[in-house]
Amino acid sequence: MSSPTVCFVGLGYIGLPTAVVMANSGLNVIGFDIKKDAVEKLNRGEVHIVEPGLKEQLNAALDSGRFIATTEIPRADVYILAVPTPFDDNHDIDMSYIYSAAGSIAPVLIGGELIILESTSSPGSTELMGTRILELRPDLTRANENSHLPTDLYFAHCPERILPGKALEELVANDRIIGGETKTATKKASEIYGSFCQGELLETDAKTAEMAKLTENSFRDVNIAFANELSLISDKLGIDVWELIRLANHHPRVNILQPGPGVGGHCIAVDPWFVVSTDRENSNLIRTAREVNDFKPKWVLSKIENAISGLPNPKIATLGLAFKADIDDLRESPALQIVTELASKIPNADIFAVEPNVSELPKSLAELQNVKLTALGDALLTADIAVILVDHKEFKNLQESDFDGIKLIDTRGIFPKGAAK
Repeated sequence: MSSPTVCFVGLGYIGLPTAVVMANSGLNVIGFDIKKDAVEKLNRGEVHIVEPGLKEQLNAALDSGRFIATTEIPRADVYILAVPTPFDDNHDIDMSYIYSAAGSIAPVLIGGELIILESTSSPGSTELMGTRILELRPDLTRANENSHLPTDLYFAHCPERILPGKALEELVANDRIIGGETKTATKKASEIYGSFCQGELLETDAKTAEMAKLTENSFRDVNIAFANELSLISDKLGIDVWELIRLANHHPRVNILQPGPGVGGHCIAVDPWFVVSTDRENSNLIRTAREVNDFKPKWVLSKIENAISGLPNPKIATLGLAFKADIDDLRESPALQIVTELASKIPNADIFAVEPNVSELPKSLAELQNVKLTALGDALLTADIAVILVDHKEFKNLQESDFDGIKLIDTRGIFPKGAAK
């Protein structure tokens, strides 16, 4: 495939960084998104997400003429779908965003295109995406190993595996799983990702690629659940869980992760449920780990409620809303869940939400009258209780003396002595 035009469908936390990296590696890239404001900002060289170095990379891509954003689906040789994949009430994958994206690109296809699903999804989702497109375009055909028709479409799954906050670095350096429905689709996808990826390109089939991404995040979820369960047990025993883990990790074959207020983000908090929903009979450990991590925000909330008992009008500083440190991503954030439920359950509390990476509260909090987005210093001046929910660098720079006269609940172990486990 020589000098293909690539269209990214979805310009969020994954689509935008990947699109500009591809453009700066020499491919012609068009970014499609339904959000007009975001598209206009991007074409002005302004980013709508927090990611170190992204603004500079975006402007380099715009200046080169190899990237432009649009609200209209263009003709392209390759379409990469990077759209949300939430789960429904039964923890099954909600395919609506994928189907919507498939419906958007179907009218402009002519045959010969490579269509890549990057969105993390249940095994079989790439096949379902292809089926939906072919239902909308019965004049086109699904490529197989034995036919090479001009009407063929090629489908592949190439899951992202990057860490927010290090996306631009890891997009280039990390190994990449490439799973095509056919060997030809795999080869075509490898050529695309090989244009910028310096890591190893790991070729497989689409269903295995889908399961591989879920496996990676389920492994991490299980290990986090072990740390979170230790924190619950340690709290009952009066043990400092961070000291406990530090001591245990001196064993040469032990590497326990750190506990927290729960697990957030669109990957670890979601992906294991896709494994469970695929095979509920044999996924007991993965399901239990999800339940442990989903329970942790409720446990933290109970800690806060106990701490404010007896205060008629408690003033609570909640430090952090994002799902991890030093980013603005609130997706599936346990911190956001805790603050939202706290404000709803205790309407007489004044809650100072401190999140240095956002300029306005998300809708779920903005609708609540007792929550105010507050600067760190202002929040600590008036708070009775402070709850560290995210280990942002601004909070790591605090001293214990900054909490004089304030009851501290620390779910991140910045000040472990006497903090909540």
